[in-house]
Parts: sequence; structure tokens; C-alpha cells
Amino acid sequence: MMKKSLLVLLPAAALALLVWNLYSSRLPDSWTDQQLASIQSLSLYNLPPLAPDPSNAVADDETAAEFGQLLYFDTRLSSNNTVSCANCHKPELMFTDGLALAVGMAEGPRHTPSLLGLSYSPWFYWDGRKDSQWSQALAPLEAGVEHATDRLSISRLIAEDATYSDYYEKVFRAFPDIESMSLPQSASPLGNQAAQENWASMNTEEQRVISRIFSNVGKALAAYQRKILPGPARFDQYARQLEDSNSTQQGDLLSNSEIAGLALFIDQAQCISCHNGPLFTNQDFHNTGVLAVSGQLPSMGRYDGIRIARDDPFNCLGEFSDASPSQCMELRFARDENDLVGAQKTPTLRNIDLTSPYMHGGQLNTLLEVMVHYNDAPVSMLNHNEAKPLGLRSSQLEQLRDFLLTLTAPLATEDKWLQSPASLKP
Repeated sequence: MMKKSLLVLLPAAALALLVWNLYSSRLPDSWTDQQLASIQSLSLYNLPPLAPDPSNAVADDETAAEFGQLLYFDTRLSSNNTVSCANCHKPELMFTDGLALAVGMAEGPRHTPSLLGLSYSPWFYWDGRKDSQWSQALAPLEAGVEHATDRLSISRLIAEDATYSDYYEKVFRAFPDIESMSLPQSASPLGNQAAQENWASMNTEEQRVISRIFSNVGKALAAYQRKILPGPARFDQYARQLEDSNSTQQGDLLSNSEIAGLALFIDQAQCISCHNGPLFTNQDFHNTGVLAVSGQLPSMGRYDGIRIARDDPFNCLGEFSDASPSQCMELRFARDENDLVGAQKTPTLRNIDLTSPYMHGGQLNTLLEVMVHYNDAPVSMLNHNEAKPLGLRSSQLEQLRDFLLTLTAPLATEDKWLQSPASLKP
């Protein structure tokens, strides 16, 4: 009789253990002071105001942002009049495109990162090869797989469009009289052979004038993009309530699974090591063993990126920057050690469930795939994987995923900035 009872009870005990493993990994009875400090450090309510960009004197100029918004949605900033910045950075997809690899004039080599809160970063692109948002905004315009246009054609567009020339003069003062110069129709030091030959035919002062106009276009685009900011999510509301009461149960703000995922995030799973601060990124570069993009050699990542940034004529120390050398500390003292081989920039986790696929080449399709990748910590194809195997159970990976979903929220950006200015006309 006792043996029969034990047989009946064993499945129930096993089920109870399974439930405990699923919902308690481990769900804290109360947060420790250290855990509370970690949680508050992640709260968007502790995000400081966006600091000025000394390299861009019009970074926070409202008229410059309006000018930048017009440029951002304008397909005329491409060689065939079909590609705008909004093609890859779509407002409805949290300023990503939903593709593994970006597609402009052709498929590019990298996944489109979100612009959400990106203005807080000192580095841009996955490898950090640009040190300002305005400098980054220029590169796609002359990239053959993106806009495939050139700086002289863009300068002509500004000169010939009455609205653009008016905005330009309001923000940057008088527009240069490029019509009086004997310039080719199009020219760029970075374009095809014809564009480069045309650029070489121009004298140094003509090149400087066109590059100045071009750099100002980037500064207007950056002024617009600084408007793209995250809004508080359920996690942030939970963190705010914890400030008043050390309780894991705060109404219905977070489920038990989400709270368990938060506990894992800040402790055992070590996510907070890189995804820290209110934007859930340390703005740094790490090699985490992600496979190379299919058909491509493994990326050298930050190792090449910092060298490109230092040679960039549009960097903080260049003649088109508005900063003094003393204001370019990030560029002057950036690390360039060998351990940066293969390192990619840590992306924000804000609204992460709306910006799939993931990684620098869109190699992983779902958040659970990302969880599994970090749990396994595979050997890196280049250098070494900074992450170490976590040994988490599948139920814990799901809890981590559930916590990340609490970071989804509408943007803290006025609706007028989230659509083409043309669509706002009556």
C-alpha cells in the first residue's frame, strides 16, 4: 500500500520541482542593497540629459533638426532618387529595417543598428569607425551600397532647392556661391573612378568649400537624430517603485518570470557587465564569439574601426569639426590594443524585441537564439570570446527573454519627428 502511494506521489513531486525550477531561478524574497543599486543604475529615469556635442555647434538647434528631418526622408540624397535614410532606419521599426543586412542601392555588409538613444554614444557603427553622429551620417551618402551619391551632387541639391538653401542659411549662414565656380557636375574623393577624377580636377579651396557644405548636411542630420530617444518601459516603472519599497511584488508591473529574469540579468547571467546604464549598453566593444556573416571573412571589428576613425577627415580633430582638440578626448585616448580584434559595439537593449534580427550581421533571428549563444559562449573565429559559458537551464533563458520584453515602450519623441515632413502637410 505504501509503495503504491509513493508511486502516485512521485510524479506530483517531480511536477512541483519542475514548476519550482521554472518560476524560481531564483525569485528573490527581497532585493539586496547591491541588487537594488544595480536595478536603479538601469532605470531610464536616471538617464542624464543629452550632453552637447562640441564637434557640432548646431547639434541642439531646433531649426537644424527641422532641416535634418527634411534631409532624412528625402530620396534625392541618393544617385537614383529612391533611397533615403528612412529606408534603413524606419521609425515604425524603432529606426531599424527588420533585415539581416541593410539594403540601399545594394545589400550591405552589416545589420542596421537602431538609432534609439544613439546620440549618447561616443562611437558609431558596429566597429566604431566614426566618432560623431554627424560624421557617421555622411558615410552612407557616398557608400556605393547605400545612397551611392557624392558630396558635390548633394551640395548642388542644397543650392537648387529653395527650401533647403533657406534652411541652410538660417542654420549655417550664407551658402557658398558654387555656381560661380567651374565645377564638374558630380565629384567625390570616395566615389567611382569618374567621381574621383572629377574631385582631383578641383583645387584645394573648392574641395574644402564642398566638403564644408557636406559636413553641415551631416550636422543637420545629427541634430534631427538627437530627437530619437527611448521612453520609460514597465521595467523603469518597477525600478521607480522599488525606490520606495524593497519589495519584489509591485502590483502587476512585472510577472514572477520577468522578475526572475531581472535577477539573472544583474547577477548569474552577467548581462549587466556589458549591457549596463539606462540605455543597457556600456558603449564599448566586445568579442562575444558571434559567427562571421555568411559569405564574408570574419570582421576585424574595433581593431580596424579605431584606426579608420583616426584617419577620418570628418573626425573630432578635423578641420570640419567645431570642437577644440581638448574636447576630443575620446578620439585622442581611445584604446587600440590587439584584444579589440573582432570586437563589435554593444547595442542598446531598449525595445530589443522590435529590432530583430540581432548581432552585427543579423546572424541570430530571435532573442532566445541570442540567449542560447551567450549561454554556450562558443569559441571565437578571431581572437577570443570574452563571454564564458553560463550553464543556465532553458527555463532560465526564457526568463531572461521575458525580462527583456519589459524594456519595450513608445519613444519619448514627439510624433512630428517620426514621419516625413511631407506627410505632415495639409
